[in-house]
Amino acid sequence: QVQLVESGGGLVQAGGSLRLSCAASGTIFSMGRMNWYRQAPGKQRELVAEITSGGSTTYTDSVKGRFTISRDNAKKLLYLQMNSLKPEDTAVYYCKGQILTRGSSVITWLDYWGQGTQVTVSS
Repeated sequence: QVQLVESGGGLVQAGGSLRLSCAASGTIFSMGRMNWYRQAPGKQRELVAEITSGGSTTYTDSVKGRFTISRDNAKKLLYLQMNSLKPEDTAVYYCKGQILTRGSSVITWLDYWGQGTQVTVSS
């Protein structure tokens, strides 16, 4: 069983910063591609940032230059540093991980989601 648990969300004023963390636990042999998604009220969930197992990163245009995704494989942690926050960044932020774990009878790659953490940016 694998769990992803986000933390670090909260209320911040526009222009401020937050650092989100996502801790992976359970039977984990390796962590592959890791993502941060967000979902604002009334909107579809969108991909915010991605980091490969090799450390390559990509970002959605609206957060480029403001957000930084990083990972600590040894500690099984994923981070999202968010600077210069704007009210439109308000959303529930989710981490998603591609995890090498033990399936029903074989070791296989499976996708897992965290439960989400609320980020609210006031103007």
